Amino acid sequence: MYKCFATVFTVAILFISCGDDYERVGEEAIKPVFPQGVAYDYTLTYTGTDEEVGTEDESHTRVLAILTSPMTEDFDNQFFKYKTFPKGLQVDFFDEKNQKSVVTADYGIIYSQTSLIDLRGNVVIETHDGKKLEAPQLYFDRKNNWIFTEAEFTYTNPADGTIMDGEGMDFNRDFSFFKAHKTYGLMTIKEEEN
Repeated sequence: MYKCFATVFTVAILFISCGDDYERVGEEAIKPVFPQGVAYDYTLTYTGTDEEVGTEDESHTRVLAILTSPMTEDFDNQFFKYKTFPKGLQVDFFDEKNQKSVVTADYGIIYSQTSLIDLRGNVVIETHDGKKLEAPQLYFDRKNNWIFTEAEFTYTNPADGTIMDGEGMDFNRDFSFFKAHKTYGLMTIKEEEN
């Protein structure tokens, strides 16, 4: 009986004394992050109204944008909430006259708490009137309807015959205000007669 008790006691002491004091660094220290949900063939329709409506008034709403993607991952379970579109996305925007502008990108992230959208890889914006902007990365601030980047870009305006290349720019969503930080390329400037 003493032999069994001594053996059990010795084994228990060995297990208690074995602890994990190893400090993890580098890639081992990073905790894996998993989405709370994954959706395939994702389509999201944003609608809005100019005036407040009740629950029965559906005829006064209009489509503002349609976001489509082959796949989206929802990370709303994290402290800093976001959604990713790892296989690309397309957003069709509609103005007050129901004219469509299209944005496409190879990858996208929507940060829920800051209302910032990060578009990466072959980002192309094509407006209803033929203007086209191409860049490797663009940010869209949804609260202020403001788009900006510090990357290189190509802006084409067929109405003016303008092709402008540059680095860094910011503009509003309908291209009525456009500020390029550094430009080079062909640009036609029309002077107004007084």
